Amino acid sequence: MKVKTILVSQPEPKVENSPYFELQQKHKIKIDFRPFIHVEGVSAKEIRLQKIDLNHYTAIILTSRNAVDHFFRVADEMRYKVPEGLKYFCQSEAVAFYLQKYVVYRKRKIYVGAKDFADLSPLIKKYKDEKFLLPASDQLNADAPVTLNSLKVDWAQAIFYRTVMSDLSDLADVYYDVLAFFSPTGIKSLFKNFPDFKQNDTRIAVFGSTTQKEALDHGLRIDILAPTPETPSMTMALEKYVAEANKGK
Repeated sequence: MKVKTILVSQPEPKVENSPYFELQQKHKIKIDFRPFIHVEGVSAKEIRLQKIDLNHYTAIILTSRNAVDHFFRVADEMRYKVPEGLKYFCQSEAVAFYLQKYVVYRKRKIYVGAKDFADLSPLIKKYKDEKFLLPASDQLNADAPVTLNSLKVDWAQAIFYRTVMSDLSDLADVYYDVLAFFSPTGIKSLFKNFPDFKQNDTRIAVFGSTTQKEALDHGLRIDILAPTPETPSMTMALEKYVAEANKGK
């Protein structure tokens, strides 16, 4: 069956040269964006109930832009003056670059990993006497605690923000040829909003093994899978599928 419409369960890209827009123009299809999940900040009061005192920590581990935003939001709510000597351990260059929104980069002690959390290990080990705080979501990947515990450093995790399922009730009577998912929570959101969802001819695209498992656990048929050696990104996987499905259009 040909593909005319795709719903991507993420916010619309802010860059003009997004591969999604190229895909849309190349194949003359309609691509809509709608986050199935969103992030909500945890209040300073809730964080205090987690027995977190920001004054106690000398280093902050930041795994995402959300972690950056919510750490500084909470610091502001707690009237905590962020000391210039505070060390920042950023999981990737993208996170470190985003940190510049809040701090003067050249005046701060910022340490950057390559990509994965484990890549921070040598840097954290070098400063193992610091007291580390990991501001995270309620769905933190297990590799972070495992890595930090293996390094035997003084660290604490606190939930600064939560992943919440969005209200999708306005989509009840809307049909798309393809639904693209990027997290297990996105799949859960689909079924929370539409408990009686039947896949029928809808094609399901998933990114990552945990999303794949969640989809299969809900009885969905997976038609498009990424990453693979041939299609390492969702847009490449969609491109390959659409080109094949719409052949001879």
